[in-house]
Amino acid sequence: MNEFRSEVRELQIGQKIRELRQKQRMTLQDLSQSTELSKPLLSQVENDQVIPPLATLLRIAKALRVPLQTFFEEEDNTQKCLVVRADDAGRMNRRPSHGGAPQPYFYHSLAYGKKHKHMEPFLVEFDPAQTDQAQPVSHPGEEFFYILEGQVELMHGTETYVLNPGDSVYWDSNEPHRLKALGTQIAHGIAVLYPRN
Repeated sequence: MNEFRSEVRELQIGQKIRELRQKQRMTLQDLSQSTELSKPLLSQVENDQVIPPLATLLRIAKALRVPLQTFFEEEDNTQKCLVVRADDAGRMNRRPSHGGAPQPYFYHSLAYGKKHKHMEPFLVEFDPAQTDQAQPVSHPGEEFFYILEGQVELMHGTETYVLNPGDSVYWDSNEPHRLKALGTQIAHGIAVLYPRN
């Protein structure tokens, strides 16, 4: 629990959301209405008690009129090349156990800190025990997903695809889509989002 909270604090996603909201003179109620997310959930996100799923974060970014990558960059980071070592990815690759609502997946930015990037790469972990939480989402942009282990089902529009290790898929994010683990094994993959704003 403490390890998870320290990782959440490192990301500071909640703090960034609060600062952007206050800068735009929005109340939690305003943000709740714009995103159709509950005030208690938004409060937990802002207080770094819950890391929002990517679909939720995209809704918040849209309501605040900022690109998704705003939450994964550092103001003073001007480096042109960012390397993420295996040890760093491994450190983030724990499945956190926290008091918030169960999530269908966890994600870890593979380019956290890099400023002015056009793509968002993530290591994604899907929990097959939470498949009922996976709801279709749609948003501007494109996505690429490469499955590393386990088995994942992609629903895109009216089509459904079963993905196995080594499979990859590229899709238009404007269409309703959903990824979820199949079977009982935790699934891992690399997702790259191009959130066209």
